[in-house]
Amino acid sequence: MIKLTGLVKRYPGRTVTANAVDGLDLEIPDGKLVSLLGPSGCGKTTTLRMIAGLERNDGGTIEIDNKVVSDPSRRIYLGADRRPIGIVFQSYAIWPHMTVAQNVMFPLRVGKAKVSRDEANRRALEALDMVGLADFATRPAPDLSGGQQQRVALARALVRQPKVLLLDEPLSNLDKGLRDRMRDQIREVQLQLGITTVFVTHDQDEALAISDDVVVMNYGNIVERGLPQEIYTFPRDEFTARFLGVSNSVEGIVKTVDTDGSITVDTASGTLSCVKAPNVRVGDGVSVFMRPESLRLSRKEGSWPGTVEFSIYHGDCWDYHVRVGTELMRVRVYQEKVGVAHGHPVFLTPDPEVAIVVPKRPIDAGSAAAAATA
Repeated sequence: MIKLTGLVKRYPGRTVTANAVDGLDLEIPDGKLVSLLGPSGCGKTTTLRMIAGLERNDGGTIEIDNKVVSDPSRRIYLGADRRPIGIVFQSYAIWPHMTVAQNVMFPLRVGKAKVSRDEANRRALEALDMVGLADFATRPAPDLSGGQQQRVALARALVRQPKVLLLDEPLSNLDKGLRDRMRDQIREVQLQLGITTVFVTHDQDEALAISDDVVVMNYGNIVERGLPQEIYTFPRDEFTARFLGVSNSVEGIVKTVDTDGSITVDTASGTLSCVKAPNVRVGDGVSVFMRPESLRLSRKEGSWPGTVEFSIYHGDCWDYHVRVGTELMRVRVYQEKVGVAHGHPVFLTPDPEVAIVVPKRPIDAGSAAAAATA
């Protein structure tokens, strides 16, 4: 298990917020893969580096496997070499003068974890076999492709049999096809070993596909945490909704609240029904977010009249950009082009089952703390 309590990191001269990481609380259960997802500068990589022992935290505590590895208030600090972690960086950090096997066995040939050359070679071959590279053991490391080098880095991170695996945007240097395959292999290995894993990324698709839990970060702290399908389908915070690419939103006032939790919202485009809503009251200001695929486009009369401004072909779908009043809505259609072009009048009908309602009033601190440990 990883437990972070009140974690703080300060950088002198930082102007965006006082702290790069600002009192963060997070628990990651044994055997789970948790993604830290957020934009550049949100504190996700700094958090990972503090877990690894590559950065010293200025406040708070870090526990790994029920042992405190850093607590400035008690002058406790174990360096990276004394923590039960393996780490894979964004850059492969493969040594070009070594073979594949020599790269992987290196952590076993230095420091207090040093073992015999025969034992190091045996364990290196086991790790390479786990990532499908046992047949490449004697090759010079630079002869491998980018995807293969990243698998070498993963094998090297696992060769010491760590309690925790830390992955700092490990897929960002790969092309899309390799990225998808490598992502799936990381998840397969993680499940096979049952190793507690922290995966840092700014890519929502990676986080949603690979994680047991997704932790959304911004300004050095947690915005919200949840299962991938929960975070994607019903984010509880406006920042999360926008960061996860929910491009359509309307502002409104709650008109009615039914006993089953469904509500109606008065917007500039008309009244909108929403089946699932958070704890809101009549008269509350809300933002209603709608994913492009949850809007139905038709030339027959529907909820919102609009005009097509342009369309974009993506291969498996079309995106239509439709002007509704003062708002430009994006609609995704997974079928052949529906026969509308620039300037055509159309109607949009939102799906009330998947409309995302986010209150405009701030969420209280207790709710935020509960989300961090959920």
